[in-house]
Amino acid sequence: MHTTMLHRGQWAARWPLPLLAMLLALLACLPAQAQRHDEGDGWRILQARYGTAERHVDVTDRLRELAREDRGFKLTNKTFGIDPDPGRVKTLRIHARGSDGRTRTFEYREGSQVDGGRFAGWSGGGWGQGGWNGGWSGGGSGGQQAEGEYEILQARYGTARRNIDVTDRLRELARQDRSFKMGNKTFGTDPDPGQVKTLRIHARSERGGTRTFEYREGSVVDGAMFSGWSGGGWGNGGWNGGWNGGWGGGSGGGHQAGELQILSASYGAGSRQADVTQRLQSMVNGRFLELPVSNDVFGYDPAPETPKMLRVTYRDTEGRVRTVTASERQILRIR
Repeated sequence: MHTTMLHRGQWAARWPLPLLAMLLALLACLPAQAQRHDEGDGWRILQARYGTAERHVDVTDRLRELAREDRGFKLTNKTFGIDPDPGRVKTLRIHARGSDGRTRTFEYREGSQVDGGRFAGWSGGGWGQGGWNGGWSGGGSGGQQAEGEYEILQARYGTARRNIDVTDRLRELARQDRSFKMGNKTFGTDPDPGQVKTLRIHARSERGGTRTFEYREGSVVDGAMFSGWSGGGWGNGGWNGGWNGGWGGGSGGGHQAGELQILSASYGAGSRQADVTQRLQSMVNGRFLELPVSNDVFGYDPAPETPKMLRVTYRDTEGRVRTVTASERQILRIR
């Protein structure tokens, strides 16, 4: 068998010039594209922790294994093979450093999707080798505090029917500490006696979108994800969406007219109820919501060995307020 070796000039001569130019340009771009795909937004992971503010564990090594397997994954207890705080909704916190040396904390709630696209060297796994001693709340080596993504616009405390603006008081608390346990004594008032109250922090992200963070009475509020937390230079106007945000003429609200909005949602039995408003709102797909009612969906069981009920009050796409219920193991559909 006779094999003919073609020189570069002979090989090129066999291709039409426009097609050859296009092929060479494509080949030249491939290394750069592959590199950009793995560089993310330039944030290099320092450490990953999973759990709650009170109980959490270092999962950096396990996260590295997951990163090598896939670009993204759904976050559950099974993901890390451990439940550090049974009965509580847990969070994955990824502490990272940008190319400018600034640190930031990325937060993913249990049940959400983690995408490694924004982290440098994600699939390579050459990260998380020390350089962080800030624990759960932040403050990595070098004396830097983790800089959150969201700027606070306003804070309100109470219930959907009775709530008050506590932005000034929250600013005082932020100057004193990175985190605090929240209740009536914290704000010096009880806006709706006999009811479980909530702190709602309305904030705007670096990209301009708004989001509402919700903390039930008795829970720990952590300022790690809010920009300028301890400085207090936030909350000076820019929000008039009230409790629910965006409706009634609120500027920059997190919900748009014509979209489904979850006003309140509780899951449980009798007095043992869990507030799952934020969880349901995160699952809304524009104009509808559909989900199986189960402990797995909400991440915990508020009333073990007891049949539970999900009760949802929502604003439909035409602005009307409605309430619907669904028993455990049923399918909830709102359209």
